[in-house]
Formats: sequence, structure tokens, C-alpha cells
Amino acid sequence: MSNQVRLRLLPTARCLFDEPIQLKVAGLRSKQMVTMRARSTDEKGVVFSSSATYRADGSGEIDLSRDASLSGNYVGVEPMGLLWSMRPDILHKRFQKTNSLNPHVVNFSVHEEEGGMLAEVKNERFLMGDGVSRVPVKQGNIRGVLFTPPGEGPFPAVLDLYTFGGGLSEKRAALLASRGFLVLTVALYGHDDLPKNIKEVHLDYFEESIKFLKNQDKAGSNGVGVISLSKSGDLALSVASYLPGVQAVIWINGCSANVAFPLYYKNRQILSALKFDMNKVISTESGAIITKYGMHDPLKEENKASLVPIERASGRFLFVASEDDLNWDSKAYMNAMVDRLKRHGKENFESVSYPGAGHYLEPPFGPYCPSSFHAVTGVPVLWGGEPKAHAAAEVHLWRKIQEFFRTHLSCDKIKIKSKL
Repeated sequence: MSNQVRLRLLPTARCLFDEPIQLKVAGLRSKQMVTMRARSTDEKGVVFSSSATYRADGSGEIDLSRDASLSGNYVGVEPMGLLWSMRPDILHKRFQKTNSLNPHVVNFSVHEEEGGMLAEVKNERFLMGDGVSRVPVKQGNIRGVLFTPPGEGPFPAVLDLYTFGGGLSEKRAALLASRGFLVLTVALYGHDDLPKNIKEVHLDYFEESIKFLKNQDKAGSNGVGVISLSKSGDLALSVASYLPGVQAVIWINGCSANVAFPLYYKNRQILSALKFDMNKVISTESGAIITKYGMHDPLKEENKASLVPIERASGRFLFVASEDDLNWDSKAYMNAMVDRLKRHGKENFESVSYPGAGHYLEPPFGPYCPSSFHAVTGVPVLWGGEPKAHAAAEVHLWRKIQEFFRTHLSCDKIKIKSKL
């Protein structure tokens, strides 16, 4: 390792997961060609890595916010390219960072063309900002984690449904709390003492979760926000359509109909399950399948009992669709919902779509996932998207999410709680 070459992370080597960093190299020879690398290990022990080739300027310096990668996992000026372009060393693995207590650690290094390391630096990317509290929730039927920002509040309250793969993910909830939201993330199955598998979903669980969230001392919004992704998108629609107290819903690459499991409320089925036809999947050479064309059409007469009656909702919707989603046709589902609301004279929605983005839109600067195991199909699936466009979509959407909730979950300046 060279004593002269310096690799720096600005403004600091410790930051939040969703914060950009500036990577700079100094002390190289004028116009020297080097390889920049990033390497990390996720919670499952899977190694993710990336590399890109750069040429130093006349002063022997490289600045990733200014200089273009000439080859490697990406080309062009991509300040965060080493992060989002990291790939797993095992095929069809999705980056797992669900526990908020430990940082995501990335080792950045700079190497000579022959491979020798010249310098390295460690980047610790935290999910929880300073002062954010994390409290596991096991009350009544609720199984989840409550994240509370530092300070007196009150704070906008958000229910995070994340995905429908079982278990509990804390990443998005912890980061939203770090940005000033009171967030409860809940698991529906596969966590704590919840069943490992389910055959039906009960809306009562989410009603209980909303009441719990609204009763928190620092919950300042009159109603709650709900944020979802994938299968939980239709659950978020149903929560907004059937339950009171929901002011704002973010639907990300979901379906317009209730998928896979019948939905019950007060022990009565309110929506049937839209089913999937495995005969319509497309196999690929990688061993992963494309499921986009396997869902039954929710607009056909025989499937309309699964459609969520979103015109019943009084809160605001933000519909988000990736145009290259290979899991299912999110863009078509979004367009159908927009048409449905317009037909009912509703204007309580906005929508955004991202060309070149795939199914899993998450908080920015994590490794892009082209394919991974799918809990429902039991085999790996292709999620779609082009890495650079997908990464840019995540940056834009993360800002959009926060703006939407701040706009539609306004808090009273002073929240008075009755005291006995």
C-alpha cells in the first residue's frame, strides 16, 4: 500500500445509508490509470463488490463527483456508482439489510493497474440517525418495530408495510424516522411468533396497527400515512379504502387488485384473491423466470371481485410505477387506477413513472438487484430495470416520498394530550 496515495470520503466516512458521499483520491502520478473498488458483505454473508477504471488528472487526483469512469461496472460521471453497481458473488442474491442496529459497511479501495492496493477507506452507512429510538412492538396482534425521531415532536405518523416476503425489514422505516417521521413497520407473517405462512389476510391487523400508531404521544398528524411496495401495495390500497384515519398512501409497484390471498375484515371476506398462472412465466438462460405476464387480468369480469375500490378512500394517493418492472405490469395497474379514480370524479392522487427502473425501488445507494428468489413462485425471478436508471429513480423517489408525506401529513404545532 502506498504511503503517498490518499483516499478520502467527504464530508465524513460515517453517514446515513441514504446520504451521498464524495470519494476523492490524491497522490497519484499525473494521468495515472487506477481501478476503484467497493466491497461489502450483507447480513446473510453474501459478498457484494464493484469496480471502475479512472484516469487521474494532471495533479494526480481523482474526484468521483467530477471524473468519469472509463470502464468497469459503469461508465461516465457517477459519484455513487461504486455503491449502486455492486453485484453479489452468488447469482440471484438480493442485498439484505433489514436490521437497523448495525451500519452497512463498505470498503472502498484504489488499485494499480497490476492490482496492487494503493489506499483504502471504510464507509459506515447507518440506518438510524443520532437520537432515533427503536422499540420492538409486541402488543395485541401487532408484531413490528416503532422508530421515533429525536425531539419533542409532534411528528407525521407513517405505517410501513414494506414488501410481502415474510419477516420484517427495518431499513426504510429507520431511514424515514431519521428524516423526521414517526414510523411503525409491521410484519404479517414469518416474524417472532407469527405463523411462517398464511392463507388469508385480515384487515383488522392493520386497523390495530393504525390505532397503536395514532396513540403514540409524538404522533402529530391527524391521520397516518401508509407506504408499501410490491404485494403490500394492494394492502395499502385496501387500508385506505376500508379503514378510517388514513391521510396519505404511497403505492410502489403494486397491483390494483388484491393479490394471492383473500382479504377479510371483521371475519367477513371483502375481496377475493387475484391468482397467478405459472404456465405464463418466461424462462431465461440465467435460471430466473419472468413473471410479468403470469397475473390474471384484474379488469376481466371474472376477476373484478378482487379489485380494490379505491374510490372509497378519502386520503391522498401517490402511485409510483417502474416502466421496466418484470415482476408484473405496475404501469398498467397504475394507469387503470388513475382511470378508475377519474371516472369517479376523484382528484386525490398523483402519479410518477420511471423509465428503465425495475421492481424493487428502495431507499437510494444500495446495490441494484437484477434477480433474486421469489417467495411465492419458489424460484428466482428477474425484477427488471437498468442499473443506472434504476439508481437515479431511487434517488428521485426518496425525495418524492418525503415531500408527499410532509405535504399531506401536516402536524399541529402544539399537540395537547389529556393528563389524568
